[in-house]
Amino acid sequence: MANTYTQLYVHLVFAVKFRNASIQKNWNERLHKYLTGIFQNNKHKMIQINSMPDHIHIFIGLNPDQSISSIVRNVKSESTKWIKNEGFCPFPFAWQDGYGAFSHSRSQLSKVISYIENQEAHHAKKDFLTEYRDLLKAFDIDYSEAYIFKELR
Repeated sequence: MANTYTQLYVHLVFAVKFRNASIQKNWNERLHKYLTGIFQNNKHKMIQINSMPDHIHIFIGLNPDQSISSIVRNVKSESTKWIKNEGFCPFPFAWQDGYGAFSHSRSQLSKVISYIENQEAHHAKKDFLTEYRDLLKAFDIDYSEAYIFKELR
């Protein structure tokens, strides 16, 4: 739309189903590139992406023509098919239902980029669920423990 200008930065976080440690180092860079392509094809700007074996962090400049829920649904669906087609997992791969989406201002860019870049060091001290709960609390988001990412039991 003419004369529409936006600056929307969103930090997305979502987990592998049951928080299985499925994302392996020998193919995670290819996953990051594949996901970057999906975001760019939808006219979002990839700012930073990094994953741990059981979850992923994605920081984008959001194109307001597409809702957050729509791009996350698309990314999860397309990447699941791609992972299966590439044969990366010896068992069926799936993303957990749900996601976290956290908005940031331009002044926070370098802080969020650094946070995402340094996930390995960060997770040497804190597990994913603690990290995720801390994000929800920091953004003052009401949540129910019943709907936090589930483990396979």
